[in-house]
Amino acid sequence: MKKSNLWSLRLGFSGKEAAKIEKIGLEKFLKKSYDSKFDTQFPAFLQDTPKTITEYKELRQSVKNLDTEEKNKIQKKEAQTTTELKKWWVAKMQTDEFPLREKMVCFWHNHFVSTSQKVKINYWIYQHNMILRKNAFGNFKELTKQILKSNAMIKYLDNADNKKGKINENLSRELLELFTIGIGNYTEEDIKNGARALSGLNHGDEGGVYKEKAEDNSNKTYFGKTGNWKADDLVDIIFEQKNIPYLITRKILKWFLYDNPSEESVKHYGDYFRKVNFEIEPLLTKIFTDEYAKDDSGKKIKDPLVYILQLIDELQLKDYDEALIVAFLKQQGMDLYNQVNVKGWDGGNSWLTSQVYLQRNNTSDLLCSGRSLSKKIISNKMSEDNPKPKGELEKREVRVQYDSDGNNKTIITELSNRLLFTVNESMQKDMENLLKYDFDPKNPNANYAVVRLFNYITKLPEYQLI
Repeated sequence: MKKSNLWSLRLGFSGKEAAKIEKIGLEKFLKKSYDSKFDTQFPAFLQDTPKTITEYKELRQSVKNLDTEEKNKIQKKEAQTTTELKKWWVAKMQTDEFPLREKMVCFWHNHFVSTSQKVKINYWIYQHNMILRKNAFGNFKELTKQILKSNAMIKYLDNADNKKGKINENLSRELLELFTIGIGNYTEEDIKNGARALSGLNHGDEGGVYKEKAEDNSNKTYFGKTGNWKADDLVDIIFEQKNIPYLITRKILKWFLYDNPSEESVKHYGDYFRKVNFEIEPLLTKIFTDEYAKDDSGKKIKDPLVYILQLIDELQLKDYDEALIVAFLKQQGMDLYNQVNVKGWDGGNSWLTSQVYLQRNNTSDLLCSGRSLSKKIISNKMSEDNPKPKGELEKREVRVQYDSDGNNKTIITELSNRLLFTVNESMQKDMENLLKYDFDPKNPNANYAVVRLFNYITKLPEYQLI
C-alpha cells in the first residue's frame, strides 16, 4: 500500500486525502488539518428539543396525560432526533475537506464516553460533542476540565446524586481510572476525597454548576495535597502526577496506528506530551511524522467507520443516506453516542470477530452489486435465492477508479497499492484469475470486472488492516 493511501485512512476515514498528502507532504497536510474551520451552526433538528433538565421533566410529565398514540409520536420524535444527531456527525466525517478533526472528535468521544441512552437530553450530547470538536487539537488538561463540568458527563456518571454526606463516587473514579491517569496510580482515598470535591456539582443551563446546599466545602486530601478542592483543582493536581501522560498516549497510538503499541513508544511519546504541557497538536505532529518514516502498515484493524466510509468512497457512491451508515455502525458494534459502557469501544480484535467479518463481506456484496444497504442489511444477505433483501432501495451504478490505459496486471497493482498492505503469491494469482490477461479496459463492461476484483479484495483479511 502506498504511504499516502495508508495515511489517508489513518488520518481520516477513506483514501480520498491520499493525493493531497502526496502533493503537499504530511507536515503541511497536518497543519492544514489543525487550521481547518468547522461548522458551529446550531442544528435545526435540535431547535424544539429540551435544553435543560427542567424542560426535559416537563416534557416527560406532559406525556403521562396523553393517549397511547400521542405518547408513541413523542417517543418516536425523540428517537428520530437521536438518529439525526448521528447522521449530522457522519455527514461531517464524509464531507470535511480535512477529516482529521472529526477522527480526533471520535477518539475523544470514545475516551470521554457519555451516551445518549443514559443522558436522554440530545442537546447535552450535542454540547458534549462540540466541546470535543473545539478542543480536538487543544490542551488535554483544559479539555478534561470542560468535560468534567459538562451536563452530559454529570448526568452520565450520576454526579447529580453526589451530595455532601451522601457521596456518589462514579465521576471521581472514572476521572482517574479511565479519563486521566489509569489504574494503579491512585488510592481509594483519592477517589473518596475527589468525590467529596465534586459533591454538589450538578446540571446547569449551559453546563455544570455547584449547588451550595449539596457541596462539601471542608478540606480534602488529594494525592497528598490538602485544601478545599473543587473540580478544576482536582484536574490540576492529577496533571502534576508522574504517570499522567501515558494512558492517553497509549490510547492515541491504538486509535490511529497500532492495536498493540509498544511500552517504549507509549513512554517516549508520553514524556514528550508532558514536555509540551499536554498540548495535543504538537503531540500528534510528533507521533505522525515519526511513525510516517517507518514501514509499519498492517498493525491495526480498521474500525467500522473506516471500513464503510472507505467502501462508499471507493465505489464513488454519491448522496448516500447517512441513516444507513448509522445502522451499519450499530450492527458492527460502533453505535455513535451509545458505547456499551464507560470504557468505550474495545477496538482491536473486537472489530474482526467472525460475525463482524461476515457482516462486512455481506455489505461489500450488496454495495458492489449496486444495491443499497437496508436496516436489515446483513441478516438478509443477497444470494441467488434472495437477490433483493426486503426494504432495499433501487440499484445504482458503482464505479471503481482505475487506469483505463493499463492492462490486467497494472490495474491489479494499482488497486493493490491503494487497498492492501501486502500481497502474496496466492492472492496475486486469484486476482489475475478474476482480471485475466486478455482483459480490455476500453470495453464498455470493463468497470464491472474491476468492481468484481475490488469486491474480492475487500473480503481479504489483509484488506481489514491498515
